[in-house]
This record gives sequence, structure tokens and C-alpha cells, in this order.
Amino acid sequence: MTDDTDGKTGGGKTGDDQSAAGRPDNGAPGFTRRFLMLAGGYWFGRTRVTVWAMTVALVVLTIGQVSIPVLINLWSERLFDALEQRSMDRLMTMIGLVGLIIVYNIVIVVLHLRVKRRLQMGWRDWLTRKLLEDWLRRGRHHQIAYLPGEHDNPDGRIAEDIRITAEVAIDLGHSLTYCALLLVSFTNILWMLSGTLTVTVFGSELSVPGHLLYVALIYAVVGTSIAMLIGQPLVNAVNRRQGYEADFRFALARIRENGQTIALLHGESAERGHLTGLFAGVARGWNRQTAALANMMVFSASYSVLSAAFPILVAAPRYITGAITLGVLMQTAQAFQQTVGALSWPIDNLPRAAEWRASVERVLNLHDALVRLDREVCDVPDGHIQVVRADEHKSLTFTGVAIDEPNGTAVVHSFDLEVRPGDRVLIGGDATATIRLFRAVAGVWPWGRGLITLPAHTRVFFMPERPYLPHATLRAVLAYPGTASSLADDKAADALVSVGLPDLVDRLDSLDRWDEVLSVPERQRLGFARLLIRRPDWIFLEDATDSLDPPAEEELLTLMERELPNATLLTIGHHAGLDAHHGRKLVLERTNGAVTLREEVREVLPATESAA
Repeated sequence: MTDDTDGKTGGGKTGDDQSAAGRPDNGAPGFTRRFLMLAGGYWFGRTRVTVWAMTVALVVLTIGQVSIPVLINLWSERLFDALEQRSMDRLMTMIGLVGLIIVYNIVIVVLHLRVKRRLQMGWRDWLTRKLLEDWLRRGRHHQIAYLPGEHDNPDGRIAEDIRITAEVAIDLGHSLTYCALLLVSFTNILWMLSGTLTVTVFGSELSVPGHLLYVALIYAVVGTSIAMLIGQPLVNAVNRRQGYEADFRFALARIRENGQTIALLHGESAERGHLTGLFAGVARGWNRQTAALANMMVFSASYSVLSAAFPILVAAPRYITGAITLGVLMQTAQAFQQTVGALSWPIDNLPRAAEWRASVERVLNLHDALVRLDREVCDVPDGHIQVVRADEHKSLTFTGVAIDEPNGTAVVHSFDLEVRPGDRVLIGGDATATIRLFRAVAGVWPWGRGLITLPAHTRVFFMPERPYLPHATLRAVLAYPGTASSLADDKAADALVSVGLPDLVDRLDSLDRWDEVLSVPERQRLGFARLLIRRPDWIFLEDATDSLDPPAEEELLTLMERELPNATLLTIGHHAGLDAHHGRKLVLERTNGAVTLREEVREVLPATESAA
């Protein structure tokens, strides 16, 4: 935990909020609006000039990409006409022209790739920073776990789903723009090449200009409609599979984080069983997606082959009758294929669009949960526990504080309390209530009511039961959440020796998984080393000595009293040995399901009596 208790936190959920938690907005307008509200700010932030410049460049390069098939189409007409006329001079000219087209295409493709990938990474970076800022702010990453809804596995949503959201959105946007421009270009070409078809209807001749364009439109609309109908189950299958995959990844990460505990308990068999069950869900999701893809592939395979042959068969009668040359026939076939290909964008992109939609929903659900949490915390002044700093206050005061569970169930009934500077207060009794109280003071448990006021301009230190040890050098671990460079060698060494960890002095700049290397008692000693380095004015301990034997516990508590004699101490603990080091004791008693606060006045025993 950190010592950031500035500002306000809050809680209290309404029934509507709970019912809305995690309910995806399946309507397209709602989805689009939510997505733009979350991700659209990238184009209007402080780097908007650069972002818009890259966007415009991407559109210009996309136009350049569209010009390639247009040039190839015009080149094909002249090539096949040259072949039909057996003209070697014209053939050599066509060979030279195709070389220029190749060079032009290489330049366009490489520039387009660089601009697109820079835009994709920039958007992903912006969106990741935004979610991380919202998630890792005043305990939100801890609080959100208590909210109902579809926002589990936030690590996977931030790492993987944001990547898919940004990368695939730009890919789909580019391909849609490309197809739209391609359609405009080849619609005009196909219209001109179609000529006018004369048909007899009931004895009357009817002229149909651009008939091949109408055929292409009908062909594409029928194909797209069938594909959308067949592909709808694919959208649901992709969404379910991504949820299964996220659960499996999260379980693996939990095992990695708690490897030592699992090994000590010999829990490998239980974990294997749990992972096997989760992977069975992954397999089910995979099989459902495979079945949906197979149905889609049956249609796509038939459609792609037919699309290659159909335009030639449609235009062949005009070539056989001599109405058009071989070059025009091939140009017409290509124009028909390009037009149908542009109109077939939904068919070609439905699987990827389904994957993108599922990932966006997962990101939106996490963002919506954070917004809902902020709304509950900030928008209802009397509906949550407020933690503030005040210049005029010298004491820690609880005014009308009541603590609830996130669902509204009362944990601790309303109470008032003052902790004066220099007090040493032991908090015991109901385990759930004491932990909730500790977190409320830290500002990370907003559910309840009342006001907690801390003195301003004082150093506060919260030490949880198991200190968090990041994967970093030992110096960085001791300085956390500060920087390693701020901690001098002598200061770190003195702290380690004082808490009984002299063997670690020579490993200050060693990088290791300290949460696995150190035993639980050693980790708790390391927590006291942090305490000596920070030298706070207010100290909050949560079962910070429960893994130590009585002599070690006595040693560290005495050390703290000697090194920080003027600090105010609030300790959550249930060991009899703690009583001698605290002058006041608060007991949270549960009676008939309700927890009330009772205070006992204790005198600190002299060191000799305590030892006796």
C-alpha cells in the first residue's frame, strides 16, 4: 500500500448500477458511441497535430494504393491487345511500364506500412496509458475487484485487448477506405466497358447501359447477405473463446505469482485440475469457433472460385461476337473482380471484425466499470467514506464512520474516534471488520459513510500483512514506491542490519524475485526496513508481525519504538505480545451479525515487566 490518502474515495451502489454492470451494449449506436468516447480522444489530445498529419498521410497513401490496380487494369488492356496483335514493340513497352508500376508500388506500400504501424502503436500507447491511469489510481485496481460485472482479468484486457482494439481498428478502417475508393474507381471503368446491352421485352427493345455493373452489384449483395447470415454465429463464438482464453491466462499468472505457497502446500494436483477445467473451456471455445469458421469457409471457397470465373463468362459473348477485343475482355473481367471484391468487404473481414468487436467490448467493460466506480465515489458526497487531509487537524479523527460491504451490507456501525499524535493504538476483534477499517483509513475502501481526517503535511506509512516486493533490485524494493537512486548505500545497509537481515547487505543491487527468494518472516522484516528508511509520522500496521516468532516480534516492535519514539502507531493484530506496546486498544465485536467498536484503555508496561 502507499501512503497517498489525499483526496476522497467513495462507494455505495444502486440496484440499477449493479444490474448494468457488465451488461454489454449490443446495439450498434450504443457500441459506436461508447467506443468513440473511450478511444476518440487520441485525435484531440495534445499530440493531435501529429496524429492528424499521420491520418491524412495514411489516407493519401491509401489513394496511392488504389491507383495501383487501376494502373494494372489499364496496363492489362494494352498488354492483351499487344499479344492479340502480336506486336513485339508494344510488348517491350508494356514490360518497361510494369517495371515502373512495380517501383511505384514498392514506395507506396513501404511508406503506407510505416505510417500505419506508427499510428497503430501511438493509438495503443495512448489508450493503454489512459486505462492504466484510471485503473492504477487511488486503489481503483483493488476496489474494482469487488464490483459485479464483466470486467475480470484487467491485465489481459489492457495488454491484449487494447492491442487488438487499436491495431485491428486501423486495419479495418484502412481496408474499408481502400475498398470504398476501389469501388468508386472501378464502378466508372466497368460502366464504360459494359457498353449498352439491348434486350427484347414483350417485343420491345430495351437498352441497358452499364449492365455489367448491375450484375456485379447483384452478385456482391447476394454473396454478402449469405455470408452475413452464415457468419453471425462466428461473432458469438469469437467472443466466448476470448473470455475462456483470458480466464486461462489469468489462472496461469496466479500460479506464477503464488508458486512458493502452492509448492509448500503441495497443491500442484489441485492447480492442474483447475487449469485442466479452464483449458477445457478454451477447447470448447476453439471448437465452436472452428465449426463457425468451417461453415464460413464452405461459402468463401465457393465464392472466391466463382468470382474468378464469373466475370469472364459474363463478358465472353461480347468478345466472341467481335464487339470487344481480348484486351477489353480481360480489362472487363478485372474491373468486375475489383468491383465485386470491394463490395465483398464484409465477407472478407467478418471474422476479424468479430474478434475486434469482442476485444473492444472487453476494454469497454473495464472502462465502464472504472467510470461507474468513480461515479459512485465522487458523485455521491454522503454515500461513501471520505478520507481528507486538513491543516487545522493534528489528530486522526473518525466522524460518523460506518463501514459497509460493496453490496451495502453493514460491516461496522457508525462510530466516532480520535487518535492523538503519539498514541499507540491496537485494533483487534472481528478479522473482517479490522481489515476493512485498515483499508478505509488507507483510502482504498470507500464503501460506507462518514469522514476520516488525517493531519496535513505528515508522512504516513501503511504496512500490509505481506509487503509487496516488486521484481527489481533489492535497493529498489527497499525504496518502493520511491526510486532506487534516492536510497544511499549506508542508509539501506543500516536498515537491513537493524531488522536482522545483514546477509542481504551485499545484494543491494542484485535483481531477483524477492517474493520467492525470501521467506515470509524475512519479507516482514524487510517491511520494517522500509519503515526505518521512510521514518514516517503515522504508522499503520496490518498483522505485520504475524509470521514472526515472539522474540523476533518483540525485537522489531522495540526497535520501532526506539527509532521512531514520536510516531503515532495504529496496529491491527491479534497476538497477546502486541498489548505491551500499545497504550490503547480498540475491539471490534460482532454481536448478532453487527460489529460495534469498544475501547479498552491499556497502560504500556515497562520493558522489564514486559520481558518478565
